[in-house]
Amino acid sequence: MEASTVFNPKIQGPAGLSAIALKRCRETRRLRAFMKLAAAALALLTGLLTASAQNAPGKLERTRLFGNDYIRLTDWAEAYRFRMFWTRRNEEVQLASSWSKLDFTVDSHKAGINGVSVYLSAPIALRNGAVFISLLDLQTAVQPVLFPPKNTVNVPILSVCLDPGHGGRDPGNKESRRQEKQYTLLLAQELRDWLTGAGLKVTLTRNADNFVPLPQRPEIAKQRDADLFVSLHFNAAIAEKDQVKGVEVYCLTPAGASSTNARGDWPDTGASAGNRVDAKNMLLAYQIQKAMVRSLAVEDRGVKRARFAVLRDAQVPAVLIEAGFMSHPAESKKIFNPDYRRQLAQAIADGILAFKRLVER
Repeated sequence: MEASTVFNPKIQGPAGLSAIALKRCRETRRLRAFMKLAAAALALLTGLLTASAQNAPGKLERTRLFGNDYIRLTDWAEAYRFRMFWTRRNEEVQLASSWSKLDFTVDSHKAGINGVSVYLSAPIALRNGAVFISLLDLQTAVQPVLFPPKNTVNVPILSVCLDPGHGGRDPGNKESRRQEKQYTLLLAQELRDWLTGAGLKVTLTRNADNFVPLPQRPEIAKQRDADLFVSLHFNAAIAEKDQVKGVEVYCLTPAGASSTNARGDWPDTGASAGNRVDAKNMLLAYQIQKAMVRSLAVEDRGVKRARFAVLRDAQVPAVLIEAGFMSHPAESKKIFNPDYRRQLAQAIADGILAFKRLVER
């Protein structure tokens, strides 16, 4: 039988106390050392798995389509243990695993990742009965969501820069006497309260009704050492105002790719400063879109790509949120309602905090 480590003064006397305390101290040190080693090993393994997942698409056989490198979807599915099957023969395909579901449509840019709409840079292709997806989309859209990138060890997300769209002489969208610039600032102030309550430092590109040029907005984030940049806007439709509604989040278009709404896009498709964090841009946009759609039961207009100035010049993960349509009769009433804006701000905060947890894991 193992000797008892419980101190009994009647048996062991005063000297026994120091011996037992010393033994327990040694055991505690060994346990702590083991736990640190185990934690380091787990972190290393997680990092290796994530890096492997991110790099693997480039190792699969490539096919040149539409001037881009494409990967056979069955090859990717097999590599990541997804089951692939047609939901509509030669039109819609689904990939499913024990933890994720992907939906694709042939000749379409629109995809679904675990029930959230994401717009790809290139369309899904069907050739000789096989389905193909662009390598760029795997690397900058699908993989970052399924296998989130990590921050460098011990580099947490501490500060967020919120950018209330428009301001001053730029009113943004207008519905009757109501101007977008008013409501982006009100939303930013609500969002600031949620994020500061969660322990983050929050700064705004404007705190009043003043005009801030577009190039200065990401520069303010840089000057204030922000770790994330979130630009807030409300949408408006030109036609069919009673039908067009919902939320969407934009992140920067990858270098060389076309934006979701290519008409009127920035003409230079080369790399911008913001492309250095393409994977995190997508992950942040996805988490915010998911949180808004699921929390508010609003129409999912998807995660989209654009080369907006505030996204091109951002030095940190950045998104631009279109948080609803001021032109839609019912949705505008929600936007103008303080209680709904509070819920909207909480949903956006939930998405930001979900991103923070994923990259800091």
